Amino acid sequence: MSLVTTNPWSALRRYTDARIALGRAGVSLPTQAQLAFQLAHAQARDAVHLALDPTALRQALAELGHEAVALHSAAADRDTYLQRPDLGRRLDAESRALLLHRLTATQQALVSPQASALDQAVVERVHDVAFVVADGLSALAICRHAVPFLQALLPRLRDEGWQVAPLTLVSQGRVAVADEVGQLLRARLVVILIGERPGLSSPDSMGLYLTWMPRVGLSDANRNCISNVRPAGLPYDEALHKLHYLMTEARARAVSGVALKDEAPSSAATLALSAPSHFLLPGQPQLDQTG
Repeated sequence: MSLVTTNPWSALRRYTDARIALGRAGVSLPTQAQLAFQLAHAQARDAVHLALDPTALRQALAELGHEAVALHSAAADRDTYLQRPDLGRRLDAESRALLLHRLTATQQALVSPQASALDQAVVERVHDVAFVVADGLSALAICRHAVPFLQALLPRLRDEGWQVAPLTLVSQGRVAVADEVGQLLRARLVVILIGERPGLSSPDSMGLYLTWMPRVGLSDANRNCISNVRPAGLPYDEALHKLHYLMTEARARAVSGVALKDEAPSSAATLALSAPSHFLLPGQPQLDQTG
């Protein structure tokens, strides 16, 4: 006789990675469910502490014909990064100097910390978009998804005539570091690909954040976010479809964040996924009660 009491809703687990209907052994979780939870927790912790390998990432991009500049945030190491989010939002002195040398003396004055927000906003923008790749809270996500996503996106942008700034890779970076990078590269639009906080079923989720006229000091209200980009979450083609729409509209309307809504027409894949298929809807196949 089994010591595990199964849950009558266990068949629903086929529809979600969420930990539902696990059953019980007495008043506790079954051993298998407990071990699976501990494994997922360990994978999430590993994803947070995994170091980004910018050399390998630059090489992978170079093989696709894309050169990238390696940068670092003001957070010197992972422990500092986790304890001081503010330092992850700014470049360190060496990285900032590396990008500053591209600017004239007048432009450098306009993007200095002492310059007013108005002065910073009037810096001439010479690129349509800058792409920043940062480890965030999951370097694993970036290692798995950044290169194939950019491989699908960048050729399309070039075919459409977008002026793309040099790619940059930021170690120990948070979302807002892209504002400084985009400002120093004089880009009208910046998109950061960053590892998201791992969940217990998604240690490798990549987020995309888009900001129009990036500059230091902007808030999250100025950004648009596309989350959970990965094959088991939001597939690359769907994420690309959404991002391309937002980029196009941001450039046309000169806005982003709360002023720009995702009103992209659904792609064929989205329409297929959204077709009525829920087991509770009339006319749909019922669950196998033996499963």
